[in-house]
Amino acid sequence: MANDNISAATVSRMPVYLRYLKGEAAKGVTLISSASMASALGFSAVGIRKDLAIVSSVQGKPRIGFEISTLISDIEKFLGYHGWTDAVVVGAGGLGKAILAYDGFENYGIHIIAGFDVAPEKIGAVTGKPVYPMGRLQEIAVRHGVKVGVLAVPRQAAQEACDKMIEAGISAILSFTPVYLNVPEGVTVKYEDLAVSLAALCGGKADEIK
Repeated sequence: MANDNISAATVSRMPVYLRYLKGEAAKGVTLISSASMASALGFSAVGIRKDLAIVSSVQGKPRIGFEISTLISDIEKFLGYHGWTDAVVVGAGGLGKAILAYDGFENYGIHIIAGFDVAPEKIGAVTGKPVYPMGRLQEIAVRHGVKVGVLAVPRQAAQEACDKMIEAGISAILSFTPVYLNVPEGVTVKYEDLAVSLAALCGGKADEIK
């Protein structure tokens, strides 16, 4: 995947470029300039050219731009998206169901194979994705070699659910639960708090209005 000398900021921008380029390709666009990307994404054109030079051998042609299909392929290889990664969702409430139903993960080589919940009434399927009882998490995670999981449970159930995910062999967790989780060394947790993100956005807009 990424070279250790490449900054985390550069790596984090690659999925943004990929999403934009795939959107343009879907419209039938075949060539794109760094200036157009900069205008659409809010980055500098110089910075985009430097980022793309790290992952792609393709050179942008003056007044013509980069070949989108090649850039998409090169960025996917850089990010490791050519190999599928299976993942699960723990918590099949409103947010969990939305994550299970979202098909955008497939664009990045991530296959959400199933959801899990403790509530009997939530067991079944969401847009074709099975939702199993929590008691089957370890069995299914081990069978499919799952190492990645999304945590979307109420805060009071977060640590217990997290522990069960780790027991099942999951070592990378994306948590949407607004509580700090205690995990052993070797387990990575990334926290996403939608309320905090929205509040930060509102705060930024408020500053612009003043």
